[in-house]
Amino acid sequence: MTADELRATADGLVTLHQRFAPLFGYQQAQEHAQVYLRGLLLASGRKSVEPLALVFGEGQVHALQRFLTLSPWDYQAVQQEIQAVFAEQLVPSTKQWSLGTVGVIDESAFAKKGAASVGVKRQWCGRLGKKENCQVGVFLVGVTPAGTALLDHQLYLPREWTRDRARRRRTRVPKGLRFQTKPQLARVLWQRVQAAGHVHFDWLTFDEFYGRNGAFLSQLEAAGQPYVAEVPVNTSVWPTDPWQADRPYAGVGPRPRQARRNAGCSVRDVAAGLPAEAWQTVSLRDGAAGPLVFQFARVRVWARRNKKPGPPVWLLVRRALGPEPALKYYLCHAEETVSLETLALVSGCRFWVEAYLGEGKSELGMADYEGRSWTTWHHHMTMVALAHVLVTQTRIGLKKKVAAAGRVDHGTGAARAQGSLATAATDCGGGDRDHRLPPRPQSRCQKVTHEVLETPA
Repeated sequence: MTADELRATADGLVTLHQRFAPLFGYQQAQEHAQVYLRGLLLASGRKSVEPLALVFGEGQVHALQRFLTLSPWDYQAVQQEIQAVFAEQLVPSTKQWSLGTVGVIDESAFAKKGAASVGVKRQWCGRLGKKENCQVGVFLVGVTPAGTALLDHQLYLPREWTRDRARRRRTRVPKGLRFQTKPQLARVLWQRVQAAGHVHFDWLTFDEFYGRNGAFLSQLEAAGQPYVAEVPVNTSVWPTDPWQADRPYAGVGPRPRQARRNAGCSVRDVAAGLPAEAWQTVSLRDGAAGPLVFQFARVRVWARRNKKPGPPVWLLVRRALGPEPALKYYLCHAEETVSLETLALVSGCRFWVEAYLGEGKSELGMADYEGRSWTTWHHHMTMVALAHVLVTQTRIGLKKKVAAAGRVDHGTGAARAQGSLATAATDCGGGDRDHRLPPRPQSRCQKVTHEVLETPA
């Protein structure tokens, strides 16, 4: 954050805390919430409980630990209020583009030592690029032209953890919690946000780990939720309507043929047959090195669900520019009237969950927690989400002031509205990636930090 952003944050923190304070319960917990927020925003180095308490909380280390682990405040209530802020302050900016409100689902891993932290096991860790001892969380981030917000999250609890009563008891896992796959958790997050009533998603998008799960896609389709799902290259589809060969016999004339199991083909084969005129060039956003441009093509196909014909969907193919272009494939549940450009832009929104996770880990202490319990993990992630809301509010306010002064940069592309996140975060790839950002150089911001926010409001 710049010095101007820090000064603006001083005023915003008081206002934000006043709105959220009642959700933390008794007065002491409300005070600890403010201390923790200030620490996540302003501390240098590792942002675990002890250094935050020593610098911002008058040395009350145990009290701040209890706030995360034992305090009974409901993180879901805080998340729902974050959703309300997102709907009030960010969703109106969707008038600036044709996508509406986009929800992005992704997961992220947090490396841990030992076997005592809730949900930890040897599993894939994108930050390290290999299997490692880590925890994995599933996240649902809301995206608008004005900014992003973490709307909901949940820790993935491996099957062996759900069966281990002793470890569940030690780490405060809720008694009724059962094993759920990551796609099932993604559905839960989406349903909880929808049920809260603050945010309606015009689109969902997610990577191929979730896109290859037919049950998850079918549930979204049944609810009428449009999506753009990356899928593996070997995903099977029908290029022509298989239901025409699978209709029930009417009792007159020859019996219709049944759809054969080998009647489909892979999305790679479908893409290979696309004519040259099918491809269009689309600029997804402005990046650090200029516009990020790809070629896209689409064709109507029929999805495959449990080896049977599924609904008609768009197959969207993304091709990088260059002599040996890499291809990505997406299945899109959308009306036939939706433009190719809209589908392409929605697919590019996955970048913003990478931006959120990257900034969260590098600047807001997202991966610096040391608690081992279920409560600690979810309380910490919610406080990081709340700190990020304040950062976003600050940037929006500063842009308005700059615009009023006639010094606004009138760049093109809806993504520019995200400010410094666009150039700070890494590009979106496949699977669980390294969400960290490069460390920022030391500046005079730390001095400003203590000048404007060291004294409790």
